[in-house]
Amino acid sequence: MRPELVAVVCLIIVVGVSVLAPKLRLATPILLVVIGIGISVIPGVPPVHVPSEWILAGVLPPLLYASAINLPLVDFRKNLGSISILSVLLVIVSALITGFLLFMVLPDLNIAAAIALGAVISPTDAVAATSIGKRLGLPPRLIAVLEGESLVNDASALVLLRTSIAATAGTIAFAGFGGFAIDFGYSSVAAVAMGLVVGVVTVFVRSKLPDPVLTTAVSFVIPFLAYIPAEAIGASGVLSVVVAGLYTGHMGAKHFTASARISERLNWRTIQFLLENGVFLLMGLEIKDIFLSALSPTAEADGLDAIGSIGLGLAAAAVLFVLRFLFVGPLLVVQRARLHKRDPLSTEAREATGWRGGLVVSWAGMRGVVTVAGAQSLPESIPYRDQLVLIAFTVSIATLVFQGGTLPWLIRVTRLRGVDEAADHAEFATLVDELRAAGQQVLEEPGLSLPSGEVIDEGVIDRVRGDAELRSESAWERARAADPESEGSAPHRQYRVLRLEVLRAERVALLDARHRGAYSSRILVRAQLMLDQEESRLQQSDGSGSHG
Repeated sequence: MRPELVAVVCLIIVVGVSVLAPKLRLATPILLVVIGIGISVIPGVPPVHVPSEWILAGVLPPLLYASAINLPLVDFRKNLGSISILSVLLVIVSALITGFLLFMVLPDLNIAAAIALGAVISPTDAVAATSIGKRLGLPPRLIAVLEGESLVNDASALVLLRTSIAATAGTIAFAGFGGFAIDFGYSSVAAVAMGLVVGVVTVFVRSKLPDPVLTTAVSFVIPFLAYIPAEAIGASGVLSVVVAGLYTGHMGAKHFTASARISERLNWRTIQFLLENGVFLLMGLEIKDIFLSALSPTAEADGLDAIGSIGLGLAAAAVLFVLRFLFVGPLLVVQRARLHKRDPLSTEAREATGWRGGLVVSWAGMRGVVTVAGAQSLPESIPYRDQLVLIAFTVSIATLVFQGGTLPWLIRVTRLRGVDEAADHAEFATLVDELRAAGQQVLEEPGLSLPSGEVIDEGVIDRVRGDAELRSESAWERARAADPESEGSAPHRQYRVLRLEVLRAERVALLDARHRGAYSSRILVRAQLMLDQEESRLQQSDGSGSHG
């Protein structure tokens, strides 16, 4: 089958499954893996194999960048302690323990190669967990911890993987924790520095570009500008990408235009959707080839068949499951106590996770793209290489299907409370009032005029002031509507609904004008953009366009 046809079919599958999965109450990644496995076992379907470097260097950087620019830096800093422990310490401990157990079970496997596989199966992938959590209303603090962990733990795992592979090749002496600490420290510091440099330079360049299309186009190369030089100097390319993405996402609000931010957000959401779901479909498609490799005469001569490899993979998944519980429980207890001691009435303390949140975070330890790519990057010279790849895939699929498949049930059983909608709307309305007050100061300045010196008509000032008041009143109306004890009226909801009906009528007239050919195409496009922008603003104001 021609590659372009395969790409089209895969795209149709990804989109179709994404529509179907919520109706089946399943996470999209789980369903894609299952469908991929089903396709791979169809007679006549050729084996699928994608080189690991394509995923590590071609897919992982833009995928991490897309996540980083959408993770608020304030949330990352607020949860830095939890994220660091889960993404660094837990990854190292998990890699060492699972690696040592494999070293004890497989007689021909040296300790460095065993730890290399441990590093492969240690990092979590938050795609399935966060997609389920957001749909079921998990607290934002839990979502931020899971997303932050999955961003940083990839770097920890890949640094440990690189060090272990170098040790197996004899290029360095595997000097235990001291050797790893030195390598990890250099890799992390150099990666942070590289990511900041790339972030600062690209934000500056993009802020000078007048066209949102050009700004977004430049953003497509930022992950690779951060990844490639960092890897060339022996630093962590993925950590460099994360730092560049966090910086860009944070500074974009200050330096980019509104249209540039909207364009970037939409385009990167599309890229992220295609890449992350495509990897899960690929995981299912590759399983047949991996299983057959583990059944080859060479693999069986090693004394470990495919069934034994799957058994070891399930055992490793169980060990990782237990280790995560042992780490998350004490971590969240300490965190909750510290926050309540500091200020028990703060929002941060109210959102601090108790045993329910700890249970969900512990359960949400699914493996994904890094495990898939890292396993296939293991050198061919490593003993049991085919079996180790199958073990890694087994861990990934087992955690995805078991933990990911039961996570919605767990969230419902624990009755974990997410965002207080009424409090959320009230807090938003308070912020809108604060913004309105700042804007009103401009209107109240004596001798107010345009930057060109043109005197402003008083009616224009009243109109601008009225727009700000309308926005504030609309925000408070939504807050009252979310409060079951409120009996507030809804004139602004009526305004939005009526204005949307008017826009629909205007759009019909626009389509009729286009059909008649009465206006030039550029004028029709400008008019359509005008209607689209207002409709989008009204839908966002109503909350109907803010999902996803």
